[in-house]
Amino acid sequence: MEQKRKIAVSACLLGENCKYSGGNNKNEAVLEFLKNKEVIPICPEVAGGLSIPRTPVELVNGVAVNRDGVNVDEEFRRGVERTMEKLAGEEIDLVILQPRSPSCGVKQIYDGSFTGTLVDGQGMLARALLEKGYRVLDAEDIANL
Repeated sequence: MEQKRKIAVSACLLGENCKYSGGNNKNEAVLEFLKNKEVIPICPEVAGGLSIPRTPVELVNGVAVNRDGVNVDEEFRRGVERTMEKLAGEEIDLVILQPRSPSCGVKQIYDGSFTGTLVDGQGMLARALLEKGYRVLDAEDIANL
């Protein structure tokens, strides 16, 4: 019997209410793609101890800071570390992440000014996964598979 492909996915894309606002980013195209695959939900921000809901966070010179100016970098880094530990030893075929997130953004993230300005770059988890050689995909690119 063929082993199911393991796909790690930002939990908010699966409909889990773990987004900073308390909601989710449920993505029907991602859910359709995941049929007949083993899914490992991940949310590094919650894994790092941040609450739901929480004040929006952006990366300011590579440091996670919330809109009120509170440094939450330790929680973000702890969440990345815990997520990487969760995935270690698993044979992950693909990781699908939420676009533009300070944790999960694959191609772009907000610039740290809290003005909605996007810049090219990766969130903390996306960068760590790419550095470890994982195949990482922005959820908006799922239709291109």
